[in-house]
Amino acid sequence: MSQLQKICKAHLVTILLAFFLASKANAQTTMANVASRNLISLNGKWKALSDPGAVGDWKKIWMEPKPQKKTDFFEYSFGGAPELNVPGDFNSQVCELAFYEGAVWYKKTATLFKKKNTRQFLYFGAVNYSADVYLNEEKLGSHEGGFTPFQFEITDKIKDGDNTIIVKTDNRRLENGIPGLGFDWLNYGGIIRDVKVIETPGTYIADYFIQLKKGSLNSVLGWVQLNGEHLNQKITVRIPELNIAYKTKADSSGYAKLEFLSKFKLWSPQNPKRYHVILQCATDSITDEIGFRSIETKGSEILLNKKPIFIKAVNIHEENPIKKARAFSLEDDRLLLNSAKELGCNLVRLAHYPHNEDMIKEAEKMGLMVWSELPIYQNIKFSDSLVPYKMQDMLQEMIARDKNRCSVVVWSLSNETYPGTPNRDKALIDLTEKCKAIDSTRLITHVINTQGYTNNSFHIWDTLYKYSDLIALNEYIGWYIPWQGKPSEVKWKIDFSNKPVFISEFGAEALYGNRNVPADQASYWSEEYQEQVYKNQIEMFKTIPNLRGVCPWLLFDYRSLGRMHPVYQKGYNRKGLISENGEKKKAWFIMNDYYTKKEE
Repeated sequence: MSQLQKICKAHLVTILLAFFLASKANAQTTMANVASRNLISLNGKWKALSDPGAVGDWKKIWMEPKPQKKTDFFEYSFGGAPELNVPGDFNSQVCELAFYEGAVWYKKTATLFKKKNTRQFLYFGAVNYSADVYLNEEKLGSHEGGFTPFQFEITDKIKDGDNTIIVKTDNRRLENGIPGLGFDWLNYGGIIRDVKVIETPGTYIADYFIQLKKGSLNSVLGWVQLNGEHLNQKITVRIPELNIAYKTKADSSGYAKLEFLSKFKLWSPQNPKRYHVILQCATDSITDEIGFRSIETKGSEILLNKKPIFIKAVNIHEENPIKKARAFSLEDDRLLLNSAKELGCNLVRLAHYPHNEDMIKEAEKMGLMVWSELPIYQNIKFSDSLVPYKMQDMLQEMIARDKNRCSVVVWSLSNETYPGTPNRDKALIDLTEKCKAIDSTRLITHVINTQGYTNNSFHIWDTLYKYSDLIALNEYIGWYIPWQGKPSEVKWKIDFSNKPVFISEFGAEALYGNRNVPADQASYWSEEYQEQVYKNQIEMFKTIPNLRGVCPWLLFDYRSLGRMHPVYQKGYNRKGLISENGEKKKAWFIMNDYYTKKEE
């Protein structure tokens, strides 16, 4: 490459980065604890226009001109357009859009009013994958990332009476998107979570972090951040049950450090204790339900509240199998979480992206630890100059929403990425350091599937394990890779042998009800074959040094376009322990028995 070409390339990278940052300039990470605010719900019926030809931007669909002359006409209109339920994916609501990936434009007319000494924000729980948002024909801004919330301040932009909100959603896969072009789940698109208008005082409590200091069982180390014009205010944090009324004062930037001691009843799966917490300043007051616990590793142990724990987990996708739609409601969340509890779990791995906020809160109430994960999945283009910035944005948004949920014990930063991918190691190591800087109180990991398996021996070696608290690996011995010897005689070489080992995925596919066929042949997709894989895996677990948890893939059969067998799959990944109709396969009983007998 010539010097001129290098200079041109550097300028192009600078221009692209500037464009990316400018496109996000108006999209704000949401304020903490949206549920405790004064809210106006915009959920319900929204008009919708699909745009498979991607001409909506050219036609300026956010503008709604009216014919002035007899010869005027326009080739789009929300008048007479079908209606979609929000929240909800468009794929499950319109049969013609079942597998659609592209732009859909949404419209809502909301009655809003300016209020004295009140600020207003337009909030989206999530839009998959990108969103352009317009209010009264003016663009508020854009957001990229299909699973985290964002907001726009609209205080000076609303008008008394009817206000028109138009949102362009687009779930097309991008080469430099996160996830990228290929992934093993249905790409549900649209406005998939709540839409609200949030009302706050002029100066409000924008964010806070109230959790135990790393390694402590009685010391809270946190902070509060105000937003507005009058920032230098006194702040009080109250926990009435503990007779705590901690007082501090924000500095000129609105930031106040918190540090106080108390004798807490600690949150755990056996006792999911939470406290009513009140945060007050001169102009604002909000409440939360917060639990306190310690999670850390010591050598090869995982310690919850200073005591060793064995993680009994299951993988879950954010899909209601019965409705065959993206899960978003409390009803959906409880179906999935109750099924995990019945299996015998103490942790749910919410794969492979941040699930809805109520899922985290319900897990916390039920005593389920949560593994929350970024959608940095397989073939990410780490060499693209924008990808590291996108990863950091998604990391910040994931942590910002759930950092006060004590149930979240693991931040998982990637899944099944490949060591030979250009810039992979540097990008993910930098991301790990960023995560530790933002939140050092939880475990951090990367999930790897490139370990070697030859002569019935595993070699665990990936560089990312050096920066992880857990050795988390996906292995499908017995399904994608045949056994090379007896499960009871597997040998292990682990380069980072002083860390806890966690089997984050294992399993096999089976069609529920497919029984009494040759049980020793994978091609029959029988329950007996899947059952035997589970029996063999459990036998192998006994050979793994430092094993501190396992997590089968996965709870329910789920929709995935790449699963093309017309008899056994029919567009489903069949590795579920339970069918999409709620029927338990034979392997479910094997795993349930293992968890029932396994001491925590």
